[in-house]
Amino acid sequence: MPLTNPKPSREPEAATSTDDFLGGRIKIVQPRSGHRAGSDAVFLAAAVLARPGDRVLDAGAGVGVAGLCVLTRSPEVDVTAVEIDERLCALAMQNAEENGVTEYFRALNADITAPGKVLEAAGLVREGYDHVMANPPFYAEGAVRPAPDAGRAVAHVMPPGELENWIRFLATMTAPKGTVSVIHRADRLGEILPPLQDRFGDIAVFPLFPKAGEPATRVIVQGRKGSRGPLRLLSGLILHGPDGGYTDEVEAVLRGGEPLRFGGIQLGGPQRVGKK
Repeated sequence: MPLTNPKPSREPEAATSTDDFLGGRIKIVQPRSGHRAGSDAVFLAAAVLARPGDRVLDAGAGVGVAGLCVLTRSPEVDVTAVEIDERLCALAMQNAEENGVTEYFRALNADITAPGKVLEAAGLVREGYDHVMANPPFYAEGAVRPAPDAGRAVAHVMPPGELENWIRFLATMTAPKGTVSVIHRADRLGEILPPLQDRFGDIAVFPLFPKAGEPATRVIVQGRKGSRGPLRLLSGLILHGPDGGYTDEVEAVLRGGEPLRFGGIQLGGPQRVGKK
């Protein structure tokens, strides 16, 4: 049975680490082994321009990093995190508590591919969120050797056709005129765009390049529900300079908490979604 707001986890210190995000503005407890949150969650959150009172859903939230980053930049946003792993879900609630945002954050233990009635019983609201974001598993089943850690395997590998199921879920949960934001491997862009374009318009593709002149390894794809706007390929962001360190623009996002911007275009857009 899915759990709503599981009790904060108090695992042995040796089983977890406490890591700084956004230059130390938030501290995250996460497992030392298995799937660990990193820069992808921060970049994803930086694409979501929520305003006070907006409702944000983070699908496949892990220990809650993306949602907590959104709250750090945009206080008084209502964040719902949904995560299939009960242990990570409990850690997400612990992280919300230790960062002082439990008033605006809740975590739901649920499988996003479950039937609609099950998701509703878990506390998810159809078309109930102004912004929906996700960092789905990166690899198709059979493309990589499964990780020995079960939690890491679930977080990194999905069965054939599962990516479209994720996008269907994201579309179901996004309010009319709301935005969906997905970060994924650049080489899977061809799988992401068709199901998104069936449900969203004004789609922006924002590549993340390891270094100047190298192919993108990640893309952030964002669309608006109900829009008929055209697809836009943005210039994206170069992550590392010649010395291997982060560029100033990336430092501003990862440590300064700045939103993603490029060439005057700000992902997320200024449009406010009306409440029901």
